[in-house]
Amino acid sequence: MADITRLGILTGGGDAPGLNAVIRAVVKSASNHGCECIGIEESFDGLLLPDRARVLTPSDVTSILRQGGTILGTSSRGDPFAATASRDARASSAQAVDRFHELGLDALVAVGGDGTLAIAYDFYQQGVPLVGVPKTIDNDIVGTSSTFGFDTAVSFATEAIDRLHYTAAAHQRLMVVEVMGRTAGWIALHAGVAGGADVILIPEIPYDLERVAESVAARERLGARFSIIVVAEGAAPRGGAVTMVEPAKDGRLARLGGLGALVAAALEELTGKEARSVRLGHLLRGGSPSSHDRVLATRFGGKAVELVRAGEFGRMVAYRPPDIVAVPLDEVVGRTKQVPLDLDLIRTARAIGVTFGD
Repeated sequence: MADITRLGILTGGGDAPGLNAVIRAVVKSASNHGCECIGIEESFDGLLLPDRARVLTPSDVTSILRQGGTILGTSSRGDPFAATASRDARASSAQAVDRFHELGLDALVAVGGDGTLAIAYDFYQQGVPLVGVPKTIDNDIVGTSSTFGFDTAVSFATEAIDRLHYTAAAHQRLMVVEVMGRTAGWIALHAGVAGGADVILIPEIPYDLERVAESVAARERLGARFSIIVVAEGAAPRGGAVTMVEPAKDGRLARLGGLGALVAAALEELTGKEARSVRLGHLLRGGSPSSHDRVLATRFGGKAVELVRAGEFGRMVAYRPPDIVAVPLDEVVGRTKQVPLDLDLIRTARAIGVTFGD
């Protein structure tokens, strides 16, 4: 077993329901083994800024299991290995590693998505003993069957679609629901199927809106007076590009969004039916985690401490039903888990009449 007496933990990237459950599990598990936990605030930025680290005791995390967000805060720009106009990458990365040692940390647990895990792997290559915990509502991290936050996001999106069914039916409209997911369509696919959507547009399947309009017309001929269309923010038309709110800049990814409104306007013109769009956006990130996500996040946190105590660094905890296992970080970073086109759920959706616009 590794001699670990002082363990650091940070959360990075976009928030996801279940982050606090991971923090709670790490603190409680580490404390039970006589290890002190240090929470680093604002992700890796906390290693570059003063007074961003604090002791976390079991009493500090007693009531956070059900809370959304993260008590440590987060940052989507905290990459000490990335050069900016005002920062030299080599100097800032060395500063972050030095700060890790100044805090007297023996190891670090980094909780985050693909960007955070890539930074974590860079730290590991700099000699920092580290374990990663995957986090994203998008469910697009390779190596793990699912990530916490995904179930909560899908559940909320499904409830929203359920509600929109009533107003769509009352007004005989087309309702277009845009959900997050970036380049992966997991949320759109699962929420669309669970919510009884008639059309689901995902990044993995380029769409043709004329095909979608034909599907709406076919439903009309069968007596259906409304349709529900679920759109992933990263979906794109055949031969076209994704819709952006803001292009990538200053080391930040492009902000996707707005596709739902474009699809609604185009379908209104193509079908002659009134169409409305709803963009769920950050509503999918907020709120209390589902029971599934609380359990999964707790298991992730407990496994992370187990790996730290065993000295198994440079790894990420992962869900391989029914077990929580460890996978090498170098097999995870730089890759995205997209929806396989031969996925059974896609076949099932097609079998019950869902159109993907292809």
